[in-house]
Amino acid sequence: MDEIVTILKELGLPFAYDHFAEGESKDPPFVCFRIPASNNFSADGIPYFESYVFDIELYTDKKDRKIEKKLEKLFKKAGIFYSKTEVWIRTERLYEVVYTFEWGNKDE
Repeated sequence: MDEIVTILKELGLPFAYDHFAEGESKDPPFVCFRIPASNNFSADGIPYFESYVFDIELYTDKKDRKIEKKLEKLFKKAGIFYSKTEVWIRTERLYEVVYTFEWGNKDE
């Protein structure tokens, strides 16, 4: 997970795991990330290669391809293959762009 935090620091936007604490929310753009699942490979009945599913959620108040391209460039530099979805959250008046990928290391 350290590599993911490094990528988010390099992006230069405020970020938090899952959500910002009440009263500490940031003005957009900002990022939330979480690890909603794992997809481990087993050998001899134990996890041999641990792999985690990451969701990186970019929130903006207007469509911002410049930020998206910067984040995508950072993913490519790190060798991260991602899928991307986008939705307008009407109640929050925010765009949410979600990058989903698996990341793991058998030596962690």
